[in-house]
Amino acid sequence: MKATKNEQPFLSDVEELRSRARASIKDGAITPAYHADVKQTIDILQSVLATEIVCVLRYTMNAVAATGISSDSVKKEFDEHAKEEQEHARKVAERINQLGGKPNFNPEGLASRSASQYVEGGNLVEMIRENLIAERIACAVSYTHLSRWLTERRYATRAMASTDNQA
Repeated sequence: MKATKNEQPFLSDVEELRSRARASIKDGAITPAYHADVKQTIDILQSVLATEIVCVLRYTMNAVAATGISSDSVKKEFDEHAKEEQEHARKVAERINQLGGKPNFNPEGLASRSASQYVEGGNLVEMIRENLIAERIACAVSYTHLSRWLTERRYATRAMASTDNQA
């Protein structure tokens, strides 16, 4: 394919991309195309991380405390959800780190940083109810709103927020 008089051949575009990539490699995950406020993104992700940690703790407690005739299958389900939430927390923490932040795993103030609450529930029905409420909060606040906010700002963080994080 022949380039027209005003068009640059594709190869020169690739050369320019290579040059820019080499020039900005020291910036890590923050590329010149990053349009979001990095500090604000990290702050939001810190809240998401706290929410995931609270969910891990609640599901784990429920798996331990669940009793009754139908509790064995429910305990397994709670354990599975705890593992999934732990994976989500890890992805969020890794993204915070990529953006140059320090993931906040400090248990002090965890409940105040989390969008969801730590409510154990007194029986299986209450436990399930509280976990469903927490999942709605995590999906709506942490991921749906975060994804919308990042839609025109940063693809990688938006992709992390939407991948495997929907209930």
